[in-house]
Amino acid sequence: MVQQNTGPQAPVKTAERTFELVEFLKDVDGATLTEATDALDLPKSSVHNYLKTLEHCGYVVETDGVYEVGLRFLDLGAYARTNVPLYPVAEPELETIAEETGELANLLVEQDGRGTFIYRKKGENAVKIDSYNGQQIHLHTTAVGKAILANLPEERVEAILARHGLPEKTDRTITDREALYDALDDIRKEGFSYDREERIHGLKCIATPVFNDGDVAGGISITGPTSRMSEERIEGELKQQLRNAKNIVELNLSHS
Repeated sequence: MVQQNTGPQAPVKTAERTFELVEFLKDVDGATLTEATDALDLPKSSVHNYLKTLEHCGYVVETDGVYEVGLRFLDLGAYARTNVPLYPVAEPELETIAEETGELANLLVEQDGRGTFIYRKKGENAVKIDSYNGQQIHLHTTAVGKAILANLPEERVEAILARHGLPEKTDRTITDREALYDALDDIRKEGFSYDREERIHGLKCIATPVFNDGDVAGGISITGPTSRMSEERIEGELKQQLRNAKNIVELNLSHS
């Protein structure tokens, strides 16, 4: 039997460069041809051809010389999200959490070693942060990411850390591997994980994993400002909200 490769043996440079360009445009919120050329260290003519090809296909738009990521990517992302079984059953429960707590409710799944927010619902009092549906994060930097990591096979966790590392987002981010493993042990025992300003200063978060047939399917969490996320509220109201949502989501997953 032919063994399937886990990655390209000879990456296609043109394809790599194209996605590097798209990622650059996203990271800087749009750029001119000159700025893109300087960032990619390629001939201006080559970058111009990449940009015009992407524009022709609808993946990049140009306004007054500034190139930005186009909305055609939204079509792809929305389609990809429909293929995640957790999304349709978790969405209404996150809406309930956001409405009843007034905070930000999140649904995260792991793919390729990174976490992707596939649904975020803002409550009436939710803080405005630089987050959006589809945003990718390092799993170790958030409560919901750690909830997922804690319930993946050990060899999978090791592979994720080897590939993506433990970059620091704030001075409270866990950047030591042994400290992370200790935290993951605690999460498995308790069933909840916490983010105390580990990704964004001024924010706290509580999360719990969601399982499907014994495997972790994703995680749900509640995020709020430190001024409203007291330990009493976290241990009482917010934990109960997550317990209720987890129970309903897992039941619906098992019967979907």
